[in-house]
Amino acid sequence: MLRENNHEHNVSQTRREGRIGLIANKYLKRIRAAPGKKIRLGDFSTDWAQERDLKDAEKEAFKEKALKILDENRAALASAQELLWASNVYSILIILQGMDTAGKDGTIKHVLSGVNPQGCKVHSFKVPTEEELDHTFLWRFWRALPNRGEIGIFNRSYYEDVLVVKVHPERLRNLPPGKIGKKFWNARYEDINTFEQHLARNGTIILKFFLHISREEQKKRLLDRLNDDDKYWKFSLTDIAERQFWNDYQAVYEDAINATSTDIAPWYVIPADHKWVARTLIADIITTKIRSLDLQYPQVTDEILAKYREAGRQMEED
Repeated sequence: MLRENNHEHNVSQTRREGRIGLIANKYLKRIRAAPGKKIRLGDFSTDWAQERDLKDAEKEAFKEKALKILDENRAALASAQELLWASNVYSILIILQGMDTAGKDGTIKHVLSGVNPQGCKVHSFKVPTEEELDHTFLWRFWRALPNRGEIGIFNRSYYEDVLVVKVHPERLRNLPPGKIGKKFWNARYEDINTFEQHLARNGTIILKFFLHISREEQKKRLLDRLNDDDKYWKFSLTDIAERQFWNDYQAVYEDAINATSTDIAPWYVIPADHKWVARTLIADIITTKIRSLDLQYPQVTDEILAKYREAGRQMEED
């Protein structure tokens, strides 16, 4: 998974390629849900450290190397975001989805900790309000989209409207009469694809991450919250109740990913049993994508430059 070459060679090489970290391209292709191909979540590992090509690796040494890559990507992401802001051409929309305890909040905290908050907006979407239910399911997300030059993070997103409500169709409200079946959900997938195509055509880069954890790991994390007074605030009885629908959620995630992973808005199935693995992969993908845009700082004309120099001369004489 990690490139074998020495660090110095990789830094120069990845600068040319637009990649900051040392995550092998062959592995990134394995976690990307290829558009037009049906995927099964069972075919994707939740535990990166158990991949075949890492059997001989020392886990702690591997973790140390991955965390170093994460640090490099954080610094590079801060720099890339400044250029994204200055160029004012593209915006970045990052979508994080996953089962309860998958690590969405922690990913935001650790991956984007070095980014200037003025150019980064995080939206954590909860149960829709009465006002939101009186509009189409995409309405509240449209209002939260990042401006040009900004990075926007959706902690849960409009995909909840083809995930949670597909598992719990009784939560659908204020809709015209009609059968809630395959045709209905296919129409919603089509709405989402059209929405994302519109955003992409207008300069929004969309990166979608499904944080893929095992049922056993979720159980461990829920018990950790129950056994730690400092984590009670994270716990909800709803999380326990929803575990009985685990298989249903895996099925609807598969359906959504298969229907909406496109060339302009791909899904990445991120192994998330180890939080440091998920964060390293996501940071690498985001940073690499921004750098691939070949952004430039705004050019200053000779006329404006002459005015700047004159203003500097006047200040020196003041």
